[in-house]
Amino acid sequence: AAMLASCGPALCTALRRAAPGGLASFHCSARRPRAARVAVVLSGCGVYDGTEIHEASAILVHLSRGGAEVLMYAPDVPQMHVIDHSKGQPAEAELRNVLVESARIARGKIASLAKLTPADHDAVIFPGGFGAAKNLSTFAVDGKDCKVNREVERVLKDFHKAGKPIGLCCISPVLAAKVLSGAEVTVGHEEEEGGKWPYAGTAGAIKELGGKHCVKEAVFSLTPFYEAHVDTKNKVVTTPAFMCETELHNIFDGIGAMVKNVLKLTGK
Repeated sequence: AAMLASCGPALCTALRRAAPGGLASFHCSARRPRAARVAVVLSGCGVYDGTEIHEASAILVHLSRGGAEVLMYAPDVPQMHVIDHSKGQPAEAELRNVLVESARIARGKIASLAKLTPADHDAVIFPGGFGAAKNLSTFAVDGKDCKVNREVERVLKDFHKAGKPIGLCCISPVLAAKVLSGAEVTVGHEEEEGGKWPYAGTAGAIKELGGKHCVKEAVFSLTPFYEAHVDTKNKVVTTPAFMCETELHNIFDGIGAMVKNVLKLTGK
Protein backbone atom coordinates (compact mmCIF):
# COMPACT_ATOMS: atom_id res chain seq x y z
CA ALA A 1 0.00 0.00 0.00
CA ALA A 2 2.85 2.37 0.87
CA MET A 3 4.50 1.57 -2.45
CA LEU A 4 1.32 2.35 -4.37
CA ALA A 5 0.82 5.57 -2.44
CA SER A 6 4.34 6.71 -3.31
CA CYS A 7 3.74 6.07 -7.01
CA GLY A 8 1.26 8.90 -7.26
CA PRO A 9 -2.35 9.12 -8.42
CA ALA A 10 -1.49 8.69 -12.10
CA LEU A 11 -0.03 5.19 -11.61
CA CYS A 12 -2.87 4.17 -9.32
CA THR A 13 -5.37 5.19 -12.00
CA ALA A 14 -3.43 3.20 -14.61
CA LEU A 15 -3.42 0.10 -12.39
CA ARG A 16 -7.15 0.36 -11.89
CA ARG A 17 -7.72 0.51 -15.63
CA ALA A 18 -5.33 -2.39 -16.31
CA ALA A 19 -6.90 -4.70 -13.73
CA PRO A 20 -10.42 -5.87 -14.73
CA GLY A 21 -11.39 -6.22 -11.10
CA GLY A 22 -9.69 -3.03 -9.97
CA LEU A 23 -6.93 -2.98 -7.35
CA ALA A 24 -8.77 -5.66 -5.37
CA SER A 25 -7.83 -8.19 -8.04
CA PHE A 26 -4.19 -7.94 -6.89
CA HIS A 27 -5.12 -9.27 -3.44
CA CYS A 28 -5.86 -12.84 -2.33
CA SER A 29 -9.15 -11.64 -0.84
CA ALA A 30 -10.52 -10.79 -4.30
CA ARG A 31 -13.58 -12.75 -5.42
CA ARG A 32 -12.76 -15.96 -7.30
CA PRO A 33 -14.92 -18.31 -9.36
CA ARG A 34 -16.78 -20.83 -7.19
CA ALA A 35 -15.39 -24.35 -7.28
CA ALA A 36 -17.58 -27.15 -8.58
CA ARG A 37 -19.46 -28.86 -5.76
CA VAL A 38 -19.48 -32.60 -6.49
CA ALA A 39 -21.34 -35.39 -4.69
CA VAL A 40 -19.72 -38.84 -4.57
CA VAL A 41 -22.10 -41.72 -3.86
CA LEU A 42 -20.59 -44.74 -2.10
CA SER A 43 -22.02 -48.26 -1.74
CA GLY A 44 -20.06 -49.69 1.17
CA CYS A 45 -16.37 -50.47 1.66
CA GLY A 46 -14.70 -53.25 -0.30
CA VAL A 47 -14.81 -54.41 -3.90
CA TYR A 48 -16.90 -57.57 -3.44
CA ASP A 49 -19.66 -56.15 -1.25
CA GLY A 50 -19.31 -52.37 -1.48
CA THR A 51 -17.37 -49.55 -3.15
CA GLU A 52 -14.11 -50.40 -4.93
CA ILE A 53 -11.71 -48.49 -2.69
CA HIS A 54 -9.05 -47.75 -5.33
CA GLU A 55 -11.73 -46.26 -7.59
CA ALA A 56 -13.15 -44.10 -4.81
CA SER A 57 -9.66 -42.89 -3.91
CA ALA A 58 -8.80 -42.11 -7.53
CA ILE A 59 -12.01 -40.13 -7.95
CA LEU A 60 -11.29 -38.11 -4.80
CA VAL A 61 -7.69 -37.39 -5.87
CA HIS A 62 -8.73 -36.22 -9.34
CA LEU A 63 -11.55 -34.09 -7.92
CA SER A 64 -9.07 -32.52 -5.50
CA ARG A 65 -6.66 -31.74 -8.34
CA GLY A 66 -9.55 -30.25 -10.28
CA GLY A 67 -10.30 -27.88 -7.43
CA ALA A 68 -13.71 -29.38 -6.66
CA GLU A 69 -15.49 -29.33 -3.33
CA VAL A 70 -16.48 -32.91 -2.49
CA LEU A 71 -19.35 -34.20 -0.37
CA MET A 72 -19.94 -37.93 0.13
CA TYR A 73 -23.21 -39.80 0.49
CA ALA A 74 -24.47 -43.38 0.83
CA PRO A 75 -27.87 -44.99 1.31
CA ASP A 76 -28.72 -45.84 4.91
CA VAL A 77 -29.67 -49.47 4.19
CA PRO A 78 -28.36 -52.95 5.05
CA GLN A 79 -25.80 -54.50 2.70
CA MET A 80 -26.98 -57.39 0.56
CA HIS A 81 -24.36 -59.52 2.34
CA VAL A 82 -20.84 -59.30 3.76
CA ILE A 83 -17.89 -60.84 1.93
CA ASP A 84 -14.73 -62.07 3.64
CA HIS A 85 -12.28 -60.51 1.19
CA SER A 86 -9.44 -62.81 2.26
CA LYS A 87 -11.48 -65.82 1.09
CA GLY A 88 -13.86 -64.30 -1.45
CA GLN A 89 -16.76 -65.94 0.34
CA PRO A 90 -19.80 -64.65 2.24
CA ALA A 91 -19.32 -64.18 5.98
CA GLU A 92 -22.19 -66.09 7.52
CA ALA A 93 -24.53 -64.39 10.00
CA GLU A 94 -22.81 -61.00 9.64
CA LEU A 95 -24.80 -57.85 8.88
CA ARG A 96 -23.46 -54.39 7.94
CA ASN A 97 -24.96 -51.05 6.98
CA VAL A 98 -24.00 -49.38 3.68
CA LEU A 99 -23.77 -45.88 5.16
CA VAL A 100 -21.72 -47.04 8.15
CA GLU A 101 -19.30 -48.98 5.96
CA SER A 102 -19.00 -46.12 3.44
CA ALA A 103 -18.00 -43.82 6.29
CA ARG A 104 -14.69 -45.74 6.41
CA ILE A 105 -13.76 -44.36 2.98
CA ALA A 106 -15.20 -40.92 3.72
CA ARG A 107 -13.20 -40.67 6.97
CA GLY A 108 -16.49 -40.17 8.75
CA LYS A 109 -17.61 -37.19 6.66
CA ILE A 110 -20.66 -38.66 4.99
CA ALA A 111 -24.42 -38.11 4.88
CA SER A 112 -27.45 -40.20 4.04
CA LEU A 113 -28.23 -40.32 0.33
CA ALA A 114 -31.73 -39.09 1.16
CA LYS A 115 -30.20 -35.64 1.76
CA LEU A 116 -28.57 -35.37 -1.68
CA THR A 117 -30.23 -32.92 -4.08
CA PRO A 118 -29.00 -31.32 -7.32
CA ALA A 119 -29.89 -27.88 -5.97
CA ASP A 120 -26.84 -28.04 -3.70
CA HIS A 121 -24.43 -29.73 -6.13
CA ASP A 122 -23.00 -29.24 -9.61
CA ALA A 123 -22.43 -32.94 -10.40
CA VAL A 124 -22.63 -36.45 -8.96
CA ILE A 125 -20.20 -39.37 -9.37
CA PHE A 126 -20.72 -43.07 -8.63
CA PRO A 127 -17.60 -45.25 -8.12
CA GLY A 128 -17.85 -48.93 -9.00
CA GLY A 129 -17.39 -52.07 -6.95
CA PHE A 130 -19.94 -54.85 -6.53
CA GLY A 131 -21.80 -52.64 -4.06
CA ALA A 132 -23.24 -50.76 -7.04
CA ALA A 133 -24.73 -54.05 -8.26
CA LYS A 134 -25.67 -55.40 -4.81
CA ASN A 135 -26.51 -52.44 -2.57
CA LEU A 136 -27.41 -49.62 -4.98
CA SER A 137 -29.31 -52.05 -7.19
CA THR A 138 -30.11 -55.75 -7.54
CA PHE A 139 -28.17 -56.09 -10.81
CA ALA A 140 -25.83 -58.76 -9.39
CA VAL A 141 -28.84 -61.02 -8.76
CA ASP A 142 -31.46 -59.95 -11.29
CA GLY A 143 -29.45 -58.71 -14.28
CA LYS A 144 -31.64 -56.89 -16.83
CA ASP A 145 -34.65 -57.26 -14.52
CA CYS A 146 -32.91 -55.47 -11.67
CA LYS A 147 -34.36 -52.81 -9.42
CA VAL A 148 -32.46 -49.68 -8.42
CA ASN A 149 -32.50 -48.34 -4.87
CA ARG A 150 -35.21 -45.67 -4.83
CA GLU A 151 -32.89 -42.93 -3.55
CA VAL A 152 -30.29 -43.79 -6.19
CA GLU A 153 -32.99 -43.67 -8.85
CA ARG A 154 -34.23 -40.34 -7.54
CA VAL A 155 -30.73 -38.83 -7.55
CA LEU A 156 -30.02 -39.98 -11.10
CA LYS A 157 -33.33 -38.66 -12.40
CA ASP A 158 -33.08 -35.38 -10.52
CA PHE A 159 -29.55 -34.61 -11.69
CA HIS A 160 -30.48 -35.56 -15.25
CA LYS A 161 -33.58 -33.36 -15.16
CA ALA A 162 -31.50 -30.48 -13.80
CA GLY A 163 -29.01 -30.87 -16.65
CA LYS A 164 -26.14 -31.59 -14.26
CA PRO A 165 -23.41 -34.11 -15.15
CA ILE A 166 -23.31 -37.66 -13.84
CA GLY A 167 -20.07 -39.67 -13.70
CA LEU A 168 -19.90 -43.45 -13.31
CA CYS A 169 -17.14 -46.03 -13.58
CA CYS A 170 -16.62 -49.79 -13.62
CA ILE A 171 -19.97 -51.59 -13.07
CA SER A 172 -21.92 -48.51 -11.92
CA PRO A 173 -22.87 -47.41 -15.50
CA VAL A 174 -25.60 -50.09 -15.32
CA LEU A 175 -27.42 -47.73 -12.94
CA ALA A 176 -27.62 -45.03 -15.61
CA ALA A 177 -28.58 -47.56 -18.28
CA LYS A 178 -31.48 -48.76 -16.13
CA VAL A 179 -32.75 -45.38 -14.95
CA LEU A 180 -31.97 -43.07 -17.88
CA SER A 181 -33.39 -44.78 -20.94
CA GLY A 182 -31.20 -44.42 -24.00
CA ALA A 183 -28.16 -43.13 -22.12
CA GLU A 184 -24.79 -43.86 -23.74
CA VAL A 185 -22.32 -45.57 -21.39
CA THR A 186 -19.24 -47.75 -21.49
CA VAL A 187 -17.97 -50.67 -19.45
CA GLY A 188 -15.11 -51.22 -21.92
CA HIS A 189 -15.19 -54.03 -24.47
CA GLU A 190 -17.94 -56.43 -25.48
CA GLU A 191 -15.77 -59.57 -25.73
CA GLU A 192 -13.64 -61.12 -22.97
CA GLU A 193 -10.57 -61.29 -25.22
CA GLY A 194 -8.83 -64.07 -23.34
CA GLY A 195 -9.69 -62.75 -19.90
CA LYS A 196 -8.59 -59.16 -20.44
CA TRP A 197 -12.23 -58.05 -20.11
CA PRO A 198 -13.70 -60.59 -17.63
CA TYR A 199 -17.00 -58.74 -17.23
CA ALA A 200 -17.60 -58.08 -20.94
CA GLY A 201 -21.06 -59.65 -20.71
CA THR A 202 -22.19 -56.51 -18.86
CA ALA A 203 -22.19 -54.67 -22.20
CA GLY A 204 -24.99 -56.92 -23.43
CA ALA A 205 -26.95 -56.38 -20.23
CA ILE A 206 -26.65 -52.61 -20.68
CA LYS A 207 -28.34 -52.92 -24.07
CA GLU A 208 -31.10 -55.05 -22.54
CA LEU A 209 -31.57 -52.40 -19.85
CA GLY A 210 -32.28 -49.83 -22.56
CA GLY A 211 -28.90 -48.16 -22.69
CA LYS A 212 -26.45 -47.79 -25.57
CA HIS A 213 -23.03 -49.34 -25.04
CA CYS A 214 -19.94 -47.69 -26.51
CA VAL A 215 -16.66 -49.62 -26.72
CA LYS A 216 -13.80 -47.84 -24.96
CA GLU A 217 -10.30 -48.70 -23.81
CA ALA A 218 -9.02 -48.73 -20.24
CA VAL A 219 -5.39 -48.53 -21.35
CA PHE A 220 -3.23 -46.08 -23.26
CA SER A 221 -4.17 -46.00 -26.93
CA LEU A 222 -3.08 -43.94 -29.92
CA THR A 223 -4.98 -41.00 -28.50
CA PRO A 224 -3.08 -39.05 -25.83
CA PHE A 225 -5.45 -39.89 -22.97
CA TYR A 226 -7.07 -42.77 -21.18
CA GLU A 227 -10.59 -43.16 -22.37
CA ALA A 228 -13.89 -42.08 -20.98
CA HIS A 229 -17.14 -41.89 -22.92
CA VAL A 230 -19.06 -38.63 -22.83
CA ASP A 231 -22.76 -38.71 -23.62
CA THR A 232 -23.11 -34.99 -24.26
CA LYS A 233 -26.89 -35.13 -24.67
CA ASN A 234 -27.51 -36.69 -21.26
CA LYS A 235 -24.33 -35.36 -19.60
CA VAL A 236 -23.34 -38.87 -18.54
CA VAL A 237 -19.60 -39.67 -18.38
CA THR A 238 -18.33 -43.25 -17.94
CA THR A 239 -15.05 -45.17 -17.96
CA PRO A 240 -14.25 -48.93 -17.63
CA ALA A 241 -11.86 -48.85 -14.63
CA PHE A 242 -11.57 -52.36 -13.12
CA MET A 243 -13.77 -53.92 -15.79
CA CYS A 244 -10.39 -54.44 -17.48
CA GLU A 245 -7.47 -56.54 -16.23
CA THR A 246 -4.75 -53.91 -16.51
CA GLU A 247 -2.21 -52.01 -14.44
CA LEU A 248 -3.53 -49.83 -11.64
CA HIS A 249 -2.12 -46.63 -13.14
CA ASN A 250 -4.17 -47.19 -16.30
CA ILE A 251 -7.32 -47.41 -14.20
CA PHE A 252 -6.30 -44.32 -12.23
CA ASP A 253 -5.79 -42.32 -15.42
CA GLY A 254 -9.03 -43.55 -16.99
CA ILE A 255 -10.91 -42.38 -13.93
CA GLY A 256 -9.06 -39.08 -14.28
CA ALA A 257 -10.45 -38.70 -17.79
CA MET A 258 -13.94 -39.30 -16.46
CA VAL A 259 -13.56 -36.77 -13.64
CA LYS A 260 -12.02 -34.18 -15.95
CA ASN A 261 -14.97 -34.42 -18.34
CA VAL A 262 -17.51 -34.27 -15.50
CA LEU A 263 -15.91 -31.08 -14.20
CA LYS A 264 -15.80 -29.63 -17.70
CA LEU A 265 -19.52 -30.23 -18.12
CA THR A 266 -20.26 -28.31 -14.91
CA GLY A 267 -18.88 -25.17 -16.56
CA LYS A 268 -17.03 -24.26 -13.35
